[in-house]
Amino acid sequence: MLLDCELAAIPLAVLTLFTVYFFRDPDRTPVNEEKVVLTPADGKVISIEELSKGDNRLKDRAIKISIFMSLFSAHINRIPIRGRITQLSYHPGKFFSANRDKASLYNEHNMVTLETNDRKKIVLVQIAGIIARRIVCWVKKGDYVETGQRFGLIRFGSRLEVYMPPDCRLAVTKGERVKAGQTVIGYLG
Repeated sequence: MLLDCELAAIPLAVLTLFTVYFFRDPDRTPVNEEKVVLTPADGKVISIEELSKGDNRLKDRAIKISIFMSLFSAHINRIPIRGRITQLSYHPGKFFSANRDKASLYNEHNMVTLETNDRKKIVLVQIAGIIARRIVCWVKKGDYVETGQRFGLIRFGSRLEVYMPPDCRLAVTKGERVKAGQTVIGYLG
């Protein structure tokens, strides 16, 4: 009987340790330069696209960087550059695997629009995945935010997309691993 209890405790201990690991919130010291855009999420860059006017959710030209957060990535999302939150919009949706392109179009997501001090627009899209069923966003419209500040999280595997102005100079490549609040993904023009 005692042995059965000990054997049952092993999976529960593993699950507890994984949950603690998943919700870790490592300290990060961001590069704090006016034109530097940092990645808002830990993970792997799975696509970089130059978008034409009208063919994306912004309806304007942009560079879109998609970052896939696996179950092993830290899931705290961070502000990529100092500015003010000008718009927030939540959209219910499906829960396809976040590493697939259709997740970007159909999955539940939350859009955070940030305007920099020199009036450049950066849009962050938190996208839920097949396992992630909860998007958390801690900022509000009108908030002034700092580079590297925590602004939310997506629970259990997800995707974060960054839309930057088309004149932004990229500093990452597809397949690269990035760390929220530390890795430079671009420089504003």
